Amino acid sequence: MLINQQQRVVSGLKYLPDDLLVIARIGKAQGIKGWVRVHPETASKEQAFEYQPWHLYLDGSWQQKTLAQWQVNGKHFIAHFQGCETRDQAESYRNAWVAVPKSCLPETSEGEFYYYQLEGLIVKTRQDDVLGVVDYLFNTGANDVMVVKPTSASMDDKERLLPYLSPYVVKTDIQNGVIEVDWDPAF
Repeated sequence: MLINQQQRVVSGLKYLPDDLLVIARIGKAQGIKGWVRVHPETASKEQAFEYQPWHLYLDGSWQQKTLAQWQVNGKHFIAHFQGCETRDQAESYRNAWVAVPKSCLPETSEGEFYYYQLEGLIVKTRQDDVLGVVDYLFNTGANDVMVVKPTSASMDDKERLLPYLSPYVVKTDIQNGVIEVDWDPAF
């Protein structure tokens, strides 16, 4: 089972420390008292607010911010940061990425992985043919899908979309950096 605390391709983000994981993006200011809209990237939207501390990518660097309050406002999530008291201050956070330390994520159970743990793993067939490395994962609603990009060690130059589910995924070995799949390379 995969847990969708995903580290997607983040455009405009030049630097992400290895110990941080992007979980949301800040939207426009909400009202006049320093509140902002938040667009969570987590599987459960409310779950994003459970993780602390928040780090915002502002003006080319990561800055730790204390989340004072959050709430659901209609179809949107809004948040208030300590020390952000005006609309102008809130507007300065617009489009900032929100990241949290990976260490604040709950431990996974046996056989469960976060998306970020699979990114960069080598994907091999049962016959030991290298298909490439996991670039990122996404969920279709029916199942999780790995985007496998070719490398110099790959058997060909094909990018593949592989379902991350049994019977296709035979073994996931995080420690050795390999995912073994039962997949016909001709697909």
